[in-house]
Amino acid sequence: MFSSSSFFNFSQKVNYKNEILAGLTVAMTMMPESLSFAILAGFPPLAGLYAAFIMGLITSIFGGRPGLISGGAGATAIVLIALMKSNGIEYVFAAIALAGIIQIGVGLFKLGKFIRLVPQPVMYGFVNGLAVIIFMAQLEQFRTVTNGTSTWLSGASLFIMAGLVLLTITIVVLLPKITKAVPPSLIAIIVVFSLVFGFNIDTKTVKDIASVSGGFPPFHIPAIPFELNTLQIIFPYALIMAGVGLTEGLLTLNLVDEITSTKGNGNRECIAQGAANITNGFFFGMGGCPMIAQTLVNLSAGARARLSGIIASLTILTIILFGAPIIDRVPMAALTGVMIMVAIGTFEWVSFRIINKMPKQDIFIGILVAIITIWLHNLALAVLIGVVISALVFAWESAKRIRAKKYIDERGVKHYEIFGPLFFGSVTAFNEKFDISSDPQEVIIDFRDSRVADMSGIEALNKLTERYNLAGKKLHLQHLSEDCRTLLKNAEEVIEVNILEDPHYNVVAN
Repeated sequence: MFSSSSFFNFSQKVNYKNEILAGLTVAMTMMPESLSFAILAGFPPLAGLYAAFIMGLITSIFGGRPGLISGGAGATAIVLIALMKSNGIEYVFAAIALAGIIQIGVGLFKLGKFIRLVPQPVMYGFVNGLAVIIFMAQLEQFRTVTNGTSTWLSGASLFIMAGLVLLTITIVVLLPKITKAVPPSLIAIIVVFSLVFGFNIDTKTVKDIASVSGGFPPFHIPAIPFELNTLQIIFPYALIMAGVGLTEGLLTLNLVDEITSTKGNGNRECIAQGAANITNGFFFGMGGCPMIAQTLVNLSAGARARLSGIIASLTILTIILFGAPIIDRVPMAALTGVMIMVAIGTFEWVSFRIINKMPKQDIFIGILVAIITIWLHNLALAVLIGVVISALVFAWESAKRIRAKKYIDERGVKHYEIFGPLFFGSVTAFNEKFDISSDPQEVIIDFRDSRVADMSGIEALNKLTERYNLAGKKLHLQHLSEDCRTLLKNAEEVIEVNILEDPHYNVVAN
């Protein structure tokens, strides 16, 4: 299926320092997020780290986009909360594996190309909404749980947390102006860690979320009854998870393509993502998809190859096995600062600069997609609604563009030269072009600059022919393209039109 050079491009010049440092930085930012989402969805904390390791490793090696980072993402974890509460973790693991099978099917049937149907305003809305989600998620680090109640930090704890976050942000902003030899995010984490450790500052650490110590991901077959009823329970969740994962993944892939000015393989990414989720289902991982925040951290650190993702995954596994005592003490303030800068970098600020130059409908679509993304955290639904509205707007605008040039030739035959497509949206405007009662005995409709696009267009021609026949007049269609002729021929049992064979133009050959 893949060529011999498809796993790694050995002709690509790899900056090993950037790749290794970027991988380490990505691992640092991925772990607390994966832990948080695992706990949110009701998984054991380690299931989030296992997902980060499995997703990251498999997609980095086999995926369709070097530089893309996958892990235990919140977008897919949120989908599984209801199933976890109603049926338990064994059904969830089965759903994750089934979602992986669906994703592989999408890749094998090359359906990933349909991401091209996502318009730019939808992309802006998706990215901006995601940036707000990333930022809002960081505000949770300014809360604490006291006697089972979540409250905002106050007093010294608040000032310490805010100060360390601001220090992290300052380092991330200013360090690239001094040197770009090392990723600023990694340096910021190290500096804040050293400061907290050296002065024994009392602040929230990774261990306050959950311990990251454990063993290698264990093989585990989901303990569920293998029957049709089980499939009926898990299939809806698997389908939604697969859709959310692929939507976020392919949109992130497009974003990386744009940033790096290179081209990824969407179908191959679907297959890799599916394989990783199947593995998650059988190795105690909570599943996941490409993570736009960690991907942007990776790219901003200078990574452009597959090595950084592999390093990040192996780093997470190493930390699970050996490095938990150190990572447990990493201040959450450092990771929060890094993720806030990622949110700022993710936001498409250019969308504000061009907002007065964009059509009103595009502005509405972008804002709507962002709101749905933020409010529901359902990326697939947000993008789907955006695409549907964009398609309807396009159909409406195209419908308004159909027009006709009319003239009578020396033989007394009236010609209607049609411009623009004839489809469901333009049928009404098309019918209004004709004056049947005043037209001569013979009329020709010229489709040289038009085409019949769908069944509504065919039916419009059929009814127009009937109206001319009732008036005792002949109607001919001229210069139909080959695909239009095929469309009419396929519908000849339900319509009756008179196609005029033109001896001067070889229209069928076109």
